[in-house]
Parts: sequence; C-alpha cells; structure tokens
Amino acid sequence: MDPDSLFSLLLIVMMVLWGVYFSASETAFSALNRIRIKNMAEEGSKRAALVLKLHEDFDNLLSTLLVLNNVVTLVAAALSTLLFVKYFGDIGATLSTIVLTIIVVFFGDITPKSLAKESPEKFAMFCAPLIHVLMIMNTPINFIFAQWKTVLSRIFNTTSDDRMTEEELYSIVEEAQHDGVIDENDKLLIENAIEFNEKKASDILTPRIDIAAIAEDSTVDEIAQMFIETEFSRLPVYSDTIDHIVGVVHMRDFFNYTIKKEVKPLRELFSPPLFVAPSMKMSDLFKELQEQKSHIAVVTDEYGGTAGIITMEDILEELVGDIWDESDEIIVEFEKIGDNQYKVICSAYVKDLFSFFQLSDDTEAESTSVSGWIMDMLGKMPEKGDTFTFENLTVIVHKIEQRRVLECIITVNDKYEQEKQPELE
Repeated sequence: MDPDSLFSLLLIVMMVLWGVYFSASETAFSALNRIRIKNMAEEGSKRAALVLKLHEDFDNLLSTLLVLNNVVTLVAAALSTLLFVKYFGDIGATLSTIVLTIIVVFFGDITPKSLAKESPEKFAMFCAPLIHVLMIMNTPINFIFAQWKTVLSRIFNTTSDDRMTEEELYSIVEEAQHDGVIDENDKLLIENAIEFNEKKASDILTPRIDIAAIAEDSTVDEIAQMFIETEFSRLPVYSDTIDHIVGVVHMRDFFNYTIKKEVKPLRELFSPPLFVAPSMKMSDLFKELQEQKSHIAVVTDEYGGTAGIITMEDILEELVGDIWDESDEIIVEFEKIGDNQYKVICSAYVKDLFSFFQLSDDTEAESTSVSGWIMDMLGKMPEKGDTFTFENLTVIVHKIEQRRVLECIITVNDKYEQEKQPELE
C-alpha cells in the first residue's frame, strides 16, 4: 500500500474513533442522572460541576455533538470511497458503502452508546473538558441552529413545557423501586407525600356524627367519664349543640385540675378552637396547626355548622400510614369471611376499597367513605339487605346505624376475575 493510501486509511480510522467518542458522549449526557451529578458537584467535584454546566445548555451540547459526528462520518465516507475505488475499480463505491456502514453502525454507534449508557456519569465527566472546548469552537454554528430553531418554533407554533407532571414523578418512583434504590415502604411514603398537597380537609375529617365531645356545662365526673370511655387525649367542648364548639380540653390539664382541686372555673382549661374550611389543603392545614400550636381543627360547613374535626395525627397518618398506640383498638377494615367474600367496615376510604379489590384505575367516586359510596350507588337511603353490583363485586348492606352504613359484605364474582383477588396480610 502506497503512502497516500496508508495516510487515507489512518484518517478513516481516526474519523471512526472520533465518531465513537461523539456517539458515546451524546448517550452519556442524555442518560446521566442529573441529581447524582448535582450532588457530586456540591461535594466539590469540578468535573461534575462542568458536566452540570454543559447539561444545562443541552441544546448547544447536542448540536455540537451531532454536527461533529456527521462531519467525521462524511469525511470517513469520502476517504473510504476514494480508497476503495482506487483498489477495486467500479465496485469500489458499493464495497465502501457496505464496509463503512457496518463499521460505523456497529463499532461507531451501537457499541459506544451501549457502553456509555452503563456508566453515563463517569463517561460524561471524562469527556466534559474536551466537549466544552469543542462547544466554544462550534459557537457560530450553534448560533445559526438556535436561530433556525426559533424560526421553526414560530412557524409551527410549538411550545415546550419542561415542568415534570405528577404522572412522570410517579413513574420515577416506580422505576426507583423496581431498580432497588428504594423499598416498598419508601415508595408508599413518597407517593403519599406527592398526594399530600392535593388532599383537602374534607377528605380526611372525622364526621360530626363520630365526634366525641362534651357539653360546656358538663360536670367534672361527666368529663372524667368521657375521657375514660374514649381514651382520647383531647376533647372538643360545645355550647348547646355540636355545631357551636367553643373550645378544646386536654386530658392532662383536666386531671391536673382535678388532682390539685383548683378553685378556678373549669372553662379556663378550654383552649380556643381552630376553625378551618373543608376546602383547605392539607399542607396548609398542617402549617396552620403548627403555627397555632394546636392539635385539633374544627372543619365548618357552608352554613357555619360543624362538618367534622381533624387532628394532627390524622394528617400524619396520611403520610406515614396508621399510627397505633397501646390504647388503640385495632380495626380490620377488610376481613375475609369466606370463599371470595369479605366484610368491609364502611368508614374506610373508597380509594382503599378500590386498591384492595384492584378495581380499574379510571374508577372515580365523589364520596370519600365506603358508606357514602354505597349511598351514591344505591341512589337512596340504604337499608339492611340492599344490594348492587359494581364491576366484579356484589355489595350487600349488612349493618346500619342512624341511616348510615356501618358494615357491608362484598363478594368477588367471576372465576376469571378471582385471579385479581387481594391477599390479606
């Protein structure tokens, strides 16, 4: 092989190697974990800081890599064609196309991209200094492409929204759990935190019918008996009716009062109640309770009456799940009582019912409790024995108290659907 041909061959090899470098760099910067790089930069890594800077200007970075990759590919193709025509005559161009395509696709594209994807952060930090220099050299071309992009955006009226959607955030959490980065408990905690700001006071309140409260003129014995029976640490105090809550009494303050036999009026133990609207977001309510140094909020309805109450514990349980102490009675909301048959406590959330029985994701209900959902499905005041079918479930009203459904029996129908039955823990 003469010196000119040898020189052409070396140039072709060099162009292919540059193509390998640019292809791997493109994949590395596209696949890197930005949060990981940001943490490394904050820990003092200068290479990571440079990678983060280049990634923030991703359009110019990608433009530079694509332009240079196409340039080296075209140069390699031209030199290869000349070299093959010189030695193989008329079929040289065809042979050159076949050989160079195989080399570029397999060795110059697929292989480097696959390797770079395995450790994108490491490779990005390795190639960042040279890429930075090449971006500076390619500034005029990048400017032209930026203007062209602006023109296209105006012609086709395209807008970009870089904000992450809630669905995308859930997908990231799912991937993290699937990859073993977080466990199931961490996943549930993160998902609860995502949903936290979407929930309102009306979603988690204890309805007025379930409120344990004392009258303002109750005797010491009556209050003591209520604390003993309910085992609550705090009780709302009302005047005349539950719609007029005037304060909250703490068990500690009350029993200190009785033990010390103080002579001051009992009502001086009552702390002022915090009133909130049903539409108040849970995150705002949590901050309000912290600022007011209160543990109970009274949720009022549109007429100024009492819709229910919310405690600090209720809010925390929305984040971390049920919180139990020694005095709490453990309630099993979904209990298997027979083949494909379950007893359900109707104070449970509808969302938990849908999740437990693995109902379709597009199922929505206006009510938050199973009791309200049953009433909506029946379209009337429920009576014991009322029944209806929903998807693969047959629901029978089992126990009622004061026109409210306390328990229902749910049967899972259809042998095919039984494959989706829940597994009790």
